[in-house]
Amino acid sequence: MAIIALAAIMLTLPVRNAGAGSSAAAGTPREDVRRVRIVAAGDLMQHLPQVTAARDAQGRYDYTESFRHVARIMRGADLAIVNLETTLSDEGPYTGYPCFRSPAAVADAMRDMQIDLAAMANNHCCDRGGAGIRATTRILDSRGIRRTGVFRDSLDHSLNNIQLFRRNGLTLAVVNYTYGTNGLPVPEGCVVNRLDTAVIARDMAAAKGHAPDCIIAVVHWGNEYQRQPDAAQRSMAAFLRRHGADVIIGSHPHVVQPVECDSTGGVTVYSLGNFVSNQRKRYCDGGIIATVDIERRGNGPLTYSVEVTPVWVHTPGYAVLPPEVADTMRMGEESRRRYNLFIDDTHSLLGM
Repeated sequence: MAIIALAAIMLTLPVRNAGAGSSAAAGTPREDVRRVRIVAAGDLMQHLPQVTAARDAQGRYDYTESFRHVARIMRGADLAIVNLETTLSDEGPYTGYPCFRSPAAVADAMRDMQIDLAAMANNHCCDRGGAGIRATTRILDSRGIRRTGVFRDSLDHSLNNIQLFRRNGLTLAVVNYTYGTNGLPVPEGCVVNRLDTAVIARDMAAAKGHAPDCIIAVVHWGNEYQRQPDAAQRSMAAFLRRHGADVIIGSHPHVVQPVECDSTGGVTVYSLGNFVSNQRKRYCDGGIIATVDIERRGNGPLTYSVEVTPVWVHTPGYAVLPPEVADTMRMGEESRRRYNLFIDDTHSLLGM
């Protein structure tokens, strides 16, 4: 599967077909074309300086400004996914690294961006024990944001492990796994999906039972700060492919890794990098948003294409900036230097 050259940003949505029964001209049936757009963002983190920046004078938390410039991209999806790398709570005290506990207002911002699915299986999902898992799942549920990867009990697992989305005549199935939980034990009664080949094979077989057109695997894997996938990632990607995954979306390294696309074989995004965080060192102060377009013409096979949007985090407000905003906005000399370096690094890595 070859690494493809990717565009800097997706500006337009695909034209939706009027339907199989419509006509391009009188008496001429139009070919049935079904299209779905998946948009995936990387690690949504909440280091303590981010929480402080989101707090207003009345003590309320509001993340609208942090995501204002990328909300349009997420809202343009038929299915929008983000890696939620923190736990959520309705009340403080809030904490950052190494054990995250963030305001429920993060979920409000996710809902405002029209995030459809929170991938919860990551190394910080057990940071606040069973109470943190139960609070996070409850808060997401109350905002209408679906979730997978981490579950408060076995019943929750049976209901939410395989998430099915029906969009524009196509059915998508999503599963989610993590390499580990930072050595923290999974709380009694809770379930965390691990990168266990036996479990994955079982889940993939169950997903196929729903006859989806496309299976999406969101995986937390790899080595932090390593800009190329390692042998374990490639081996796991091959395993996922053999068992039916069409789109693989990776997180955890906190830096961007390569994207691969086969127009008829699927897409692998090894690491999206950081969506938003307080990590400011080179390669970590941004990430990519991946836009995967899937199409089926008539009864033919699915075809895939992918484009990426580099996004960079501008402090002190932690605004996530796509190039269409960052290229022209006023910023300090050092911020401009760091932004340009991130863009150059990302373009070089992805062959843009």
